[in-house]
Amino acid sequence: MDRNARVYVAGHRGLAGSAITRALAARGHGNLILRTRSELDLTDRAAVRVCFERDRPEYVFLAAARAGGILSNKTYPAEFIYQNLAIQTNVIEEARRAGVRRLLFLGASCIYPRDCAQPIVESSLLTGPLEFTNHPYAIAKIAGVEMCWSYNRQYGTSYLTAVPNNLYGPGDNYDLERGHVMAAFIRKFHEARMNGAESVTLWGTGTPRREMLHSDDMAEACVVLMELPDAAFGKLVASDPKAPQPPLVNIGWGEDCMIRELAERVREVVGYRGGIAWDTSKPDGTPRKLLDNRRMKALGWSPRIALDAGLRGAYQDFLSRRF
Repeated sequence: MDRNARVYVAGHRGLAGSAITRALAARGHGNLILRTRSELDLTDRAAVRVCFERDRPEYVFLAAARAGGILSNKTYPAEFIYQNLAIQTNVIEEARRAGVRRLLFLGASCIYPRDCAQPIVESSLLTGPLEFTNHPYAIAKIAGVEMCWSYNRQYGTSYLTAVPNNLYGPGDNYDLERGHVMAAFIRKFHEARMNGAESVTLWGTGTPRREMLHSDDMAEACVVLMELPDAAFGKLVASDPKAPQPPLVNIGWGEDCMIRELAERVREVVGYRGGIAWDTSKPDGTPRKLLDNRRMKALGWSPRIALDAGLRGAYQDFLSRRF
């Protein structure tokens, strides 16, 4: 991926997309194509076509998505499946029409079955039932994986899916309805400290385990994938007809912890001294989601940002973006 190549980052203001944009800039990629939602509605097929025909990107990072935690998935299931399917369909098809050389689609760990053997290997896809609390989002992301695979087989494209685990970091969404677990914990504990609350109520039992990955580590992995030599990238997107596997690579930290432990670590970073109450009437979600990241590590990437250091940075990001 030449430093002067035209690179489009779809969703560059989100948690994942903003990290990818930073990683590209740090590596000297100066010809980035960035469009805000007001400039380009990715659910509008005609608008996406005009953008690709005008800007002619050579590489695409598809990080745009409607995302959120359990509450958001439960409240807006129709929007989750419609908007994500529309975004993926439009960008992938117009990338094909425009002759994009490579496309990296960001999946999500919820595409894997709810009760997978741990750590989860890429071949676990479609081997069992999904977690119900994020069904629409997961099915949309699975459709994106299948679309990349299908286009590679029919059109000879080079489209790859990267599957990061639970992300956090600068640019996260701290809205309690739409945010993910880490962002929600940061905001809840901060507001409890500021208001002098005696305790904070969190959803579920606290017993599920989650693998947290800093967005900057994820972004570095994505850029490493897109900068691979043609032969190495070709192996990732190739499909063996005797043992067909989708073009899929996991990106994970390599360790997980219980939600209870995560909450305690966030509470410590925020400086809240009150108690934690667990509302067990609320769903837990998937019991465990630890990704097998051996394929990514074999390509020379390893995560760098430990959880406690990442948490401190995430809290400072929250403080700088108070609403």
